Formats: sequence, structure tokens, C-alpha cells
Amino acid sequence: MKFIGIIPARYASTRFPGKPLADMKGKPMIQRVYEQVEKVLDDVCVATDDHRIEAVVNGFGGRVVMTSVDHKTGTDRCYEAYTKIGGDYDVVINIQGDEPFIQPEQIDILKQCFNQDTVQIATLAKAFDRDGDFESTLFNPNIPKVVLNKNSEAMYFSRSIIPYVRGEKHTEWLKRFVFYKHIGLYAYRADILRELTALAPTTLEQIESLEQLRWLDNGYKIKVGLTELETIAIDTPEDMEKALQLL
Repeated sequence: MKFIGIIPARYASTRFPGKPLADMKGKPMIQRVYEQVEKVLDDVCVATDDHRIEAVVNGFGGRVVMTSVDHKTGTDRCYEAYTKIGGDYDVVINIQGDEPFIQPEQIDILKQCFNQDTVQIATLAKAFDRDGDFESTLFNPNIPKVVLNKNSEAMYFSRSIIPYVRGEKHTEWLKRFVFYKHIGLYAYRADILRELTALAPTTLEQIESLEQLRWLDNGYKIKVGLTELETIAIDTPEDMEKALQLL
């Protein structure tokens, strides 16, 4: 199978304008993401709506495609880029442009999901640390959770704590059940990606602000690969300060 990674990148951001171009010890963040994933993919491309990002990607020798400023989701931007790139790719991987610590092993886990011919969409999840702090993990609405069925397919994603552990204090839940944190990487068969972009937003998606619920609502199945590696998304300048310390 042939895989392409597409990295949607917007300049405009309420909490962190110009985030893709933020300097990370000599390299813009978008370059660090690009270099991490190109190691294990047939091709990688940045999809942007801003010529400043286009110029920077061209500057470090990356591939970039200009896309519409009107896209509401990264999935829509990925699909436009895919149609402009052409080629005979079987699977498109949507890679978050604000996760410079993404590991090639995580991309490999996504790719392996498509060894099953029936897989339409794949994503990643990581088990919460059983000794972790309840308040900052399970109770944090900025960390989406996912519940899996016995086939490692997503049953539901939520910003709330799912499932509910009856008869136990909340502080003991992590010790009583394996809860999964959703990691926002997505891979789609090319024909499925086209179908997804034609779907209208659904109520569940809107109230949770989680795009993947639109797909579940419409009957699509999402295979979930498990990783033990942590990813760090950079949403604010404060997040960037922490990331620089890790570098």
C-alpha cells in the first residue's frame, strides 16, 4: 500500500497566531513535524492557506500545497490537498501540525491498521497512567477520551469521562479501569476521505466539538491503534515554553 501524510497548517490561531512558524531552537515547528513523519511515509505534504507558511516549507525543501481559506476542518483541507497532489495513494494520513514530538513508530501503528482490508479509518489512543492525577487527566475536557469495542474500534469519543465506574470514588477510577486518551492522528482510505468531506455536521459533533463523531454518527468504523508513546500538542505560547525545555 502507498501512504501519504498531509499536514494541515493555518497561520491564524486565536490562542497562538503564527504557530506553525514558531521557532523551536533553530527550526520552525512545521519543519520539525515534517521531518519526524517523512522517515516512514512514501510522501509528505503541508496543506496551508497562508503564503508565509508556503514560503517556509519551500525554504526547508518540503512539499507544500495551497488550499482554500474557507475550510472548517483539517479533514477538508487534507482532501483538497490530496486532490491537487494526485498520485495513486491508497491511504491519506492527517498529521497535526502542532505535534513536533510525534514519533515515526506512531505512524507505523496507523499504517499497520490497514493490513485489514475492512478498515476505513484509523486513529491512535494511549492508556491513561493508572497512577496519574484524576483532576488533570480524566477530568480534563481538553483531553478527549475514547471507548473501544472488542475489535479495537471506537464506540464513542467524549470530552467527558467515559465510561462511568459505578460504586467507586472518582479518585479510584484510574485504578479500576483502563481509560484511553485519544491522540488526534487520523488515517483514511482515499475513497473514504472523499465520502467524509461530503457529510454534514451532526449534533453530537457540534456539542462535543469532536469531528470524528460525525463519522461514527454516519455509520463509519474507526480502528484504534494503541501506542505507549506520549504526544505533546502545542496550543499556546505557554505550551511552547514547555516544549522547548523538552528539546
